[in-house]
Amino acid sequence: MGCILQVNDLHVYYGSIHAVKGVSFSVNEGEIVTLIGANGAGKSTVLNTVSGLLHPRSGSVFFAGADLKGVAPHRIVERGLAQVPEGRRVFSELTVQENLEMGGYIRRDKAGIQDDYDMVFERLPRLKERRKQLAGTLSGGEQQMLAIGRALMSRPKMLLLDEPSMGLSPILVKEIFSIIQEVNESGMTILLVEQNAKMALNIANRAYVLETGSIVMSGDANVLSNDPKVIKAYLGG
Repeated sequence: MGCILQVNDLHVYYGSIHAVKGVSFSVNEGEIVTLIGANGAGKSTVLNTVSGLLHPRSGSVFFAGADLKGVAPHRIVERGLAQVPEGRRVFSELTVQENLEMGGYIRRDKAGIQDDYDMVFERLPRLKERRKQLAGTLSGGEQQMLAIGRALMSRPKMLLLDEPSMGLSPILVKEIFSIIQEVNESGMTILLVEQNAKMALNIANRAYVLETGSIVMSGDANVLSNDPKVIKAYLGG
């Protein structure tokens, strides 16, 4: 398993606020790696910097061996890195099918796109039932499924998931996390940013703990989920 994503000494500012302070981590092919931490710890900022939506003051991001410095976000998608944004961000006035089409906008292989519709509908059958429905009329859980399906339509090598459990009931959180696991088992590498540390550690191979912009702990997800400090701070112990 080679390293597919390498982040080195990342520093990100919002104006004068130093939001991410010297963050370094790696993700190997086929892994689920999670970044956990409290609200405001810098998790989403790290993810948005990896996907090119934010620019670091210093540090580097390498994906599949190539430096992403100065690469536009849509070009990063073309290279195989797709983001499922926080708050789902589906196109509410478009149908489910049209949202999926938007996910495949960078592609020109019509036959392959059709295959991927079939793949998404097979993996997320509820979307198939609702494919002509406006995305804005879907439930929160269905919108999250659609956001994941839309990202898969770009045929990525790696998925970035930003707070997929946000605003969902516990039963839907379980469903979304089992979908994430299935996607990973099909060979997809995943970087997961999540406030629900318990669920994230449950499905991840490795984890990094972020506090006020810095990584304070890292290691095997099973080991961290049994660490007294993690239990006390993030697992309600």
